[in-house]
Amino acid sequence: MPTLFLLMLCVTGLPLIFHDEIEAAMGQDYEARIGGAPSSQAGLPLDTMLATALAERPGEVPLFMAFSQDSALLTVTTGPSPDAPGAEMSLLFFDRATGEALGPAPAGGVMEFLLQLHTDMFLGLPGMLFLGVMGLLFVVALISGVVLYAPFMRRLDFGTLRTRRSKRVGRLDQHNLIGIVTLAWALVVGATGAINAFADPLTDNWRDGEVAAMAAAYADAEPLPPARYGSLDRAMAQAQAALPGRAPQFIAFPGGAWSSGHHYAVFFQGDTPLTQHLLTPALIDAETGALTDARAMPALNQALMLSKPLHFGDYGGLPLKILWALLTLATIWVLWTGILLWLRRRPGEVERRIEEIHSGASRIGAAA
Repeated sequence: MPTLFLLMLCVTGLPLIFHDEIEAAMGQDYEARIGGAPSSQAGLPLDTMLATALAERPGEVPLFMAFSQDSALLTVTTGPSPDAPGAEMSLLFFDRATGEALGPAPAGGVMEFLLQLHTDMFLGLPGMLFLGVMGLLFVVALISGVVLYAPFMRRLDFGTLRTRRSKRVGRLDQHNLIGIVTLAWALVVGATGAINAFADPLTDNWRDGEVAAMAAAYADAEPLPPARYGSLDRAMAQAQAALPGRAPQFIAFPGGAWSSGHHYAVFFQGDTPLTQHLLTPALIDAETGALTDARAMPALNQALMLSKPLHFGDYGGLPLKILWALLTLATIWVLWTGILLWLRRRPGEVERRIEEIHSGASRIGAAA
């Protein structure tokens, strides 16, 4: 059963490796279209960009402002209230260099469908945790397969393909050879995939606890109404002074899950492709513009977040993506042939095979 889900994950994960390139080819990548200096570093004032966004969504309030590290793209998320659910949010795209409105988010297409299927099978957190368990079972299956097959392999040279025997034996040898060659990569991807499934709830727990601890002095204060929000540019200047040399990833406005009822929460990311998933928040009083606190992620959360680039192979550019794709294709072949070998087995063949492996190990031990 886990093999079927793992096959689905590999098939859906293959195009996701090249999601940036595919979206650019489909004209859905605003970053590739506008270029320019990164919106995290330069461009029109943030207050100007926010006013432009709110003019497009009259009656709504700002929820998030997100930056790009590669182009002038800037996004603003609005909603009818500070605690609006995701279904009621509007995502708007802008060119920070010119202030031009690029329109709303493109309609969900094939890539969004594949991503949702790959991460949680459209079941939300239960689906995500279920796939995490499948990933853990995959890791266990890889380890147990090596333990069971190692004694038998001592009787054969590495890479032996017994082509003169039955077609089934030849296919089994090919299955085992490609499986052992891709073992290390499969372990990394399987383990990081499982970690990713459990990392999101842990990250949410960190976010809720950390933000509450940082804003403890405001625990009894009434939520700040949007009419009293102060300057975003002043808040960003305070945050960057507290965390110099880091790039802002997004700003969470007061009242949402990523902030308190009284603060702009400016989240900064690492400065390399491998560490860009590591977040460091700075809380700025949204009314006065004064810094309240800034803290780094705990070591455990940092380790969990580092699993994401390792899983998707998106930290080494196109050459690493191609390598990841080739290894994914090899894993798909191993999983598919494993299913075929299992379906076409004869009654009692599994038990006979295990007995053969154990007897081979016993003979080797006696000879030694």
